[in-house]
Amino acid sequence: MDPREIEKLIEAALPGAKVHVEDTVGDGNHFQAVVVAEQFQGLTMIKQHRLVNDALKAHLQDGRLHALALRTFTPAQWEQLHELDSGPQVGSAS
Repeated sequence: MDPREIEKLIEAALPGAKVHVEDTVGDGNHFQAVVVAEQFQGLTMIKQHRLVNDALKAHLQDGRLHALALRTFTPAQWEQLHELDSGPQVGSAS
């Protein structure tokens, strides 16, 4: 599978989601995805992952998609994570 195809499937199931998928080993079967979606608000991580996996169920069942590592966030969690990353950088002039 192509990573963009996986992104489109997830985006269709979770309208408004921001999705990034990478082929981790270059074989078209093993991927990792980062998904940021409002729909995750108030859900456990397991339920968040279930929403994503449901969007890909047919591809997982027929073997077109063998493995998918997921990282899921609400927009607020994603923003908070990136605020932590935007602090002073090692070697910066400030």
